[in-house]
Amino acid sequence: MRKNILFVINPISGGKSKERIEQLIIDHLDHNQYDYEMAYSNAVDHARKLSKSAVHLGFDVVVAVGGDGTVNEVARGIMSINADVALGIIPFGSGNGLALHLGIPTNPRKAIETLNHNKIKVIDSAILNDVPFFNTAGVGFDAHISALFANNKKRGFSGYVKSVLKEFKKYKSQEYELTIDGEKYFRKAFMISFANSTQFGNNAQIAPLADISDGWLDVSVVKPFPAYQFPALAWRLMSGTAHHSSYVEIIKAKEIIVQRKENGAVHLDGEPRELNGQLDIKIRPASMKVLVPLTK
Repeated sequence: MRKNILFVINPISGGKSKERIEQLIIDHLDHNQYDYEMAYSNAVDHARKLSKSAVHLGFDVVVAVGGDGTVNEVARGIMSINADVALGIIPFGSGNGLALHLGIPTNPRKAIETLNHNKIKVIDSAILNDVPFFNTAGVGFDAHISALFANNKKRGFSGYVKSVLKEFKKYKSQEYELTIDGEKYFRKAFMISFANSTQFGNNAQIAPLADISDGWLDVSVVKPFPAYQFPALAWRLMSGTAHHSSYVEIIKAKEIIVQRKENGAVHLDGEPRELNGQLDIKIRPASMKVLVPLTK
């Protein structure tokens, strides 16, 4: 029996054209395996609603065609029904962190062909103040950049890099009280990431030893550092050696409470939110099915 698959396409993700995606799906999806439909999101949270409707209608697979924000919305739609429905990903974002961690090709044709293998990987997810995330969440500098980047008309990696370089010298580290599985930590931090996978995106690995299926989050605390160390830390991220830096502390966790002195930006899978001072983060082991390449 063929499975029913819905492609939820974000037309603006990553600043990349989706004009050819329909024809690529027609040409490269295995039609002996799948009956397919396509839908386009047109507003914030629309991809989640489309995904949720697809689960109600009996689709077996829902594919996010977009970046990490689109993946988050589609996955949340599936999870809200708690159904036995798989998530597929065709990466079209600025970072594509979850797709890269899972080895899903960024080439659209190859990503579509990955769906044809029908290989399922069960991964963990997490929640931050009851909002699910699947790749990384965080506070501090990366959340600040996410908030600025969301309002930037120029999407894509180059726009993100420009925002980082512009804001880096102006940003001030903050004080945090962390309760990690019952133990208290007091840290002044440039940023803190709650990593389910290894990376933000673009292969920038904030938690190189993270395992998306181990039932743990990696809390990566980046301590304040002198400006001249910025290139060295950037190299650490891109080379997968951040855990060897004296400015990075990584703690395994299942439940985290973060106390901040004031409200501020938080990001979940790169999408910013303004939340109150206290953040509650928990891992949800083995809570999502994802279609991945045969090698994963």
